[in-house]
This record gives sequence, C-alpha cells and structure tokens, in this order.
Amino acid sequence: MDMDDLFGKSDQLWTMAMEYAPKLLLALVTLVIGLWIIKVITKGVRKVMDKRDMDATLKPFFISLLGISLKVMLFITVVGMVGVQMTSFIAILAAAGLAVGMALSGTLQNFAGGIMILIFKPFKVGDVLEAQGFAGVVQEIQLFNTIMLSFDNKTIIIPNGGLSSGSMINYSTQPTRRVDMKFGIGYSDDIDKAKAILNGLLTNHDCVLKDPAHFIAVSELADSSVNFTVRAWVNAADYWTVFFYMQETVKKEFDKNKVGIPFPQTDVHLYKH
Repeated sequence: MDMDDLFGKSDQLWTMAMEYAPKLLLALVTLVIGLWIIKVITKGVRKVMDKRDMDATLKPFFISLLGISLKVMLFITVVGMVGVQMTSFIAILAAAGLAVGMALSGTLQNFAGGIMILIFKPFKVGDVLEAQGFAGVVQEIQLFNTIMLSFDNKTIIIPNGGLSSGSMINYSTQPTRRVDMKFGIGYSDDIDKAKAILNGLLTNHDCVLKDPAHFIAVSELADSSVNFTVRAWVNAADYWTVFFYMQETVKKEFDKNKVGIPFPQTDVHLYKH
C-alpha cells in the first residue's frame, strides 16, 4: 500500500468520524437524559397511584410495564439518531425477537401469567396464599414473579407462569373459616360427659361463631379410642387462636374430669417354659 492510498483511507476515516461523532454524542446525551426522564416519570406515576389509593396489586405491575415500554421506545429513538435505517433495524429486531422468544419461552410464559393474574385477580397483595408448594402472605405482584413472605419471615419468589396455571388455595377470600379438630377418649370413658366438655368449651369461647353452630359427633371407633369430630366456625383471623386453644384446654379439662385420652400401648407377655 502506497502513501497515497494510506492518506486516502485516513481522510475517509476522518470524514466518517467527523460525520458520525456528533450523532453518537447526541445519541449518548439523549440516552442519558431519556433514562433520567423515565425515572422521573415512573416516580411521578407511583406518587399519583399512592394518592389515589390504587389497588396495591396493580402498582408494581403497571410501573414495571411502563418503565420497560419507555426504555424500548428510547432505545429505538437512539438507534435512529445514530443513522441506522429503521426498516432494516426493525427486521433485525424482529428476527432477534423470534430467537430470543424461543430461548426465553419460560420467561414469556411468566409474563403472560402475570397478565392473567392481573386480569382475573385470583389473589391480591395482602392475601394469605398456598401455591406451588409454598404458603405465605403476598407482598408484591411483578411482571414475571410474585413475591410472598412466609410465616417465618422468608422471602418466596414464585414465577407467574406456574402460579397462573396451577392450583392454589387463597385463605383470604372468605371472611369465615371452619376449624376441624379430632379428639379421642378411652372406651371406658363416658361419651356424653366428654361431649358436654367439648360443647362447653366451644360455647363459652368468644371467637367461636354462634351461626353456623358448631358440630360435635362420634366419628370413629378406632383401635384404642373413641374419636370425636369437632367443627367450629370462626372469623378467618381467629382460626389459629381457636385451634390452639382447643388443643390445650381439652387436655386440661379431660384431665380435670377424669376423661382419659388414650395413646398407643403394647402389652408384652412373658412365658416361662
């Protein structure tokens, strides 16, 4: 390569640099300012939502969707400012989107699941939920995941795909719940006496609802015990209060009234030959 060719290429590079440098600089400035504006917009929208007491389920979901949409628009604008032809760019973007979509099918499923949860609202922030093998209180519903807090204060992150298509138990939708319990007495003990004790405990407890009335009946003649099925209706918040109260108090009252609670025993007989 002679000197003329070298200087010619240098001139071309310098011309291209002078032509594209302002565009690159302007695109960079636009990107930085655009990201700052998007941050300001999302904060402003969040404040408006808080003032209007918008559903807590929608807040993080809508903010995430708004932020991603604005960033995609900003990226397309910046690419156009650099000088990339939009028709070619959109074609490349579509092809890349197809490849990425196939690679991230699980992620897209989670996104679709988040949309389904938002539309049909099987649960909301604050509900007590049991799903996908976990139980806890719903803290936040995001685009791809739902955040829960377990009862022992652990953060649980569940993908929305499985959550929207799988089975779940929502303990917060109904105002009342039924407490199901089972208590056993010995075959030599008085059934009517035990039944009266159980009835008295439920009748005198403030958290047990009068309507529907509680239920007590002998449900099983087991190997070593006569078992009672006990059912009581309570407000949902009082479920564990009544459950634990009955477990402890029934034992104390049975002991006080000489009603036995059987436990598994084994008789061993020794024979001398």
